[in-house]
Amino acid sequence: MTAGLARVDLADPDLYATGDPHAVWRRLRASDPVHWQPPTGGRPGFWSVTRYTDVDRVLSDHATFTSERGTLLNLLGRPDPAAGRQLAATDPPRHDRMRAPLQQALSPRAVQRCVPHVAAAVDRVLDPVRQAAGGVVDLVPVLRLLPLAAAGPLLGLPTPDWPRLATLAAMCAAEDDAEVQLPGGVEATLARGHRELFAYFADLVRQRSRTPGDDLISVLVRMRFDGGPLRPSAVVANCYSLLLGAAVTLPCVPAATVAHLGATGRWRGFADQPDLLDDAVEEALRYASPAMHFMRQVRSPARLGDTDLNEGDAVVAWLAAANRDPAVFVDPDRFVPTRRPNRHLTFGSGRHYCIGANLARLTLRLLFGALAREFADLEPAGPVVRVRSTFLAGIKRLPVTPRRHR
Repeated sequence: MTAGLARVDLADPDLYATGDPHAVWRRLRASDPVHWQPPTGGRPGFWSVTRYTDVDRVLSDHATFTSERGTLLNLLGRPDPAAGRQLAATDPPRHDRMRAPLQQALSPRAVQRCVPHVAAAVDRVLDPVRQAAGGVVDLVPVLRLLPLAAAGPLLGLPTPDWPRLATLAAMCAAEDDAEVQLPGGVEATLARGHRELFAYFADLVRQRSRTPGDDLISVLVRMRFDGGPLRPSAVVANCYSLLLGAAVTLPCVPAATVAHLGATGRWRGFADQPDLLDDAVEEALRYASPAMHFMRQVRSPARLGDTDLNEGDAVVAWLAAANRDPAVFVDPDRFVPTRRPNRHLTFGSGRHYCIGANLARLTLRLLFGALAREFADLEPAGPVVRVRSTFLAGIKRLPVTPRRHR
């Protein structure tokens, strides 16, 4: 390991807000692909993996790497209260039994039935962009409501609640960022976000228990699991996970794509090729990699690459680094809308593959299709400002000038 890499702190949110994490990951992939991050500031040390093959293994090999002791860096060094109750924090085979009803409700066929309401949601969300044609609009507030407009009806979330839910979700996923951080700091921000979201969903779960509907919360309430219904706390934990999966990561993909295409003057070419839409969506997902990492812990002594890991070691799998691995992707730092194959890890790998992937792809296809039809260009109109977070590859300022087709 070089001296420069020894000084890098991959748990420092400033690296992702103002630095160049891809340059760091590039060096780690080449010279220290299983990298030990020493303890700092009372935080335990952890291993970081940046190569595609290692990230894929850590995410998919649940026999060696458990999800039940914390899945994000903000849980490092403390137990995960959702372990065994929330899909993301539960290992197979229990995970598989819990996942089956939700997977059926979010199957490609089921999601295809959502096209009319998602298309209508996209149309509503883009109104401020249309109104700003020829002027300047910040795309971030526009895109922030998109996932809730798409997933809200599936979860049965009342429309007036969407803005507040989006803010609370951001507090739980980007707690280091000044835009959402409370005066009490990171811990206070996480505590408030978690407390209010869990209380909100607890109320909804009680309502659905009395009057079930056809939404996903009702599916969870009716679910039979290990001989009985899911406990209310498990239903709430999974509602929270579904919300975060939709609300905080999805807007990052179109924001990163528009920012890159605008900065490189390539939006017009993108908009003029609607036949490439499906491939372009996959490339946008790879390029943006909105969830930068997931964490696992080692169940028993194991070997990863040339490195021996001990039982209990935390391993952070950097999806965003794996998605730029030149061993898998030719010219990985370039946005190539025709890229095939494109086996990115944006939705994870193995049994924990994102359960909302079908809905996310549908929403992005409809959004990019609408933007390409209506706008010949989305010119940069100011500096892009990134979110300060170790988890979320987000953008919080994206001013553009929309130009309609003539």
